[in-house]
Amino acid sequence: MALILTLAALVLGAAIGSFLNVVIYRIPEGESIAFPGSHCQSCHTPLKWYHNIPILSWLFLTGKCAYCKAPISKQYPLVEAITALLFVLLFWKVGLTWYLPFVFASFSALFALTVIDFKYYAVPDSVNFFALAAALVQPDFITAATDAAIAALALYLLGRGVSYLFKKEAMGSADVIVAGTMAALLGFPHFFVALFLSAILAIIPSLFAKETMVPFVPFLALATLIIYLFDDQTTLLLNWILYG
Repeated sequence: MALILTLAALVLGAAIGSFLNVVIYRIPEGESIAFPGSHCQSCHTPLKWYHNIPILSWLFLTGKCAYCKAPISKQYPLVEAITALLFVLLFWKVGLTWYLPFVFASFSALFALTVIDFKYYAVPDSVNFFALAAALVQPDFITAATDAAIAALALYLLGRGVSYLFKKEAMGSADVIVAGTMAALLGFPHFFVALFLSAILAIIPSLFAKETMVPFVPFLALATLIIYLFDDQTTLLLNWILYG
């Protein structure tokens, strides 16, 4: 049964990854994610259902449109494969619980935000708020909502303070919303560990990208996933640091 459920999570993740590709491409362009149906980005020919099988269709088509033979971005199978793996890891962590679909939804939205931020240096509010709303659906909703509000408010005030001191915008509203999502998923003090880890993860690319922007949301999302999957180990580490 465990193997069957793992395979189900894998297939579901790949399917959701296919949908995330639509979100990643269309929302930054202000397009509907429902209409029109799937079509080639080059010749705009509507695709058949068998052209949309996650990962497999890209392989069978050898990465080219079935009609105009234009190259299909490797992003499509990569997003589908990563989402499939993400769903398996989250299933192994959470188990078959009533709130597992909301965990899937929140981390899927964070992944979509990650790719969008890397590609466009933008974080769509619709996807960001969806991630937060899904993250709030927890066994203890009150605690999740309270933690989210505290984290978002604290980060907002910190950003305002830093902006005032240095006379430049230090933190966008998108980061504040992501902070709320992180706190809802992780709680305290794990939220602070994830925040610290995200800063460490962002250091190296920041050093190499001296003249270009380095999006921060992807590192917030990655740190959140790491701490969520390894929350028990994080607790042990914190206890060792505090109490020896």
